[in-house]
Amino acid sequence: METIKVLILGSGPAGYTAGIYAGRAGLAPVVYEGLQPGGQLTTTTEIENFPGYPEGVDANEMMDQFRQQAERFGTEVRSAICTKADLSQRPFHLTFDDGSEVLAETLIIATGASAKYLGLSDEEKYRGMGVSACATCDGFFYRKKVVAVVGGGDTACEEASYLAGLASKVYMIVRRDQLRASEVMQKRVMENPKIEILWNTNTLGLFGEDGVEGAHLVRHAGKLEEEKYDIQIDGFFLAIGHRPNSMLFADYLDLDATGYIITEGQTPCTKVPGVFAAGDVADPHYRQAITAAASGCKAAIEAKKFLEE
Repeated sequence: METIKVLILGSGPAGYTAGIYAGRAGLAPVVYEGLQPGGQLTTTTEIENFPGYPEGVDANEMMDQFRQQAERFGTEVRSAICTKADLSQRPFHLTFDDGSEVLAETLIIATGASAKYLGLSDEEKYRGMGVSACATCDGFFYRKKVVAVVGGGDTACEEASYLAGLASKVYMIVRRDQLRASEVMQKRVMENPKIEILWNTNTLGLFGEDGVEGAHLVRHAGKLEEEKYDIQIDGFFLAIGHRPNSMLFADYLDLDATGYIITEGQTPCTKVPGVFAAGDVADPHYRQAITAAASGCKAAIEAKKFLEE
C-alpha cells in the first residue's frame, strides 16, 4: 500500500496553501480534492477581499491559481472523496470512494464546513446570483440595495447588522416570534432603523429573471391566520449555521458541540499526534479564505516539524 508523507484532505484555500508549504519543504504532499474541488469558496462568484487582487477575482479562477501554485512545488492533486479514516495508529489508514487506500505519515484535515440551507430548489438555482451564506464575503455587492437574512440566532443578527452598514434595507426572516440571539445582539438589531424583522415567517421560494428579485414568504404557516406574501429583495443571505465536514474523524478527534475540530491553542495540532486541522473545519469564528489559507500554512509547518522530530 502506498505511503504518503503529508496527506491533505480538501482543496480549498487551507488545503492548497498546506500543499504549497509542504511542497516547498520537499515533502511530496498529496491533496485529495474531496466533495467540492476548490472548496466552498467556489460557490461565490467574485472575491474582492483577498489581498493581491485589487480589481477582485473570480473565485474559481483564484482557486485554480492556488492549485497551480501547489502543483508547481510538487503537490499531487487527486480527485476522490475520503470515506473512511483510521487514525488509531501511524501511519494513518485512509480509504477513498474510488476504492483506493493509502497510508499517511501525517494528515492535514482541511475538509471545510458546509453552510446549512433551507432545502429550497431556488437556493441552488440562484446560488451566486443573489443567494449567499456569507455576508462578510458578499455583502459589498449589495451596497444601497435591499437584502434579506434568514435566521434568528447570533450569526443572523451579526450578518444583519453587518449588511445594514452596506444595504439600504435588511429584512430578517425569523420563523419564530422571538430571536434566539444573545440580548446584546437582539438589542443591536431591534435598534437599527434599517433592519425590519418578519416574525413567524418562512420562505417558500425565490423569484427573479437573471438573479434574485424577491422572495415568496408565508406568515403563521399552517394556522388559521396563515398569510402568503412577497417581498422585493436583491440578495438572500442564509444565516442558519454551518456544518463542519468532520464526522469522519469523530471517533478519534475532539469536536465541539457543533462539530468543529478542537485544536490546541492557536495551533492546528489535534489531540492525535501527526494529525492537523486547518480552515473552516476547525474555525467556527472567522470562516474567511485568508484565515483558512493562514491555517493551512501553519498545518504544513507543524507537519514538517513533526516529521523531523
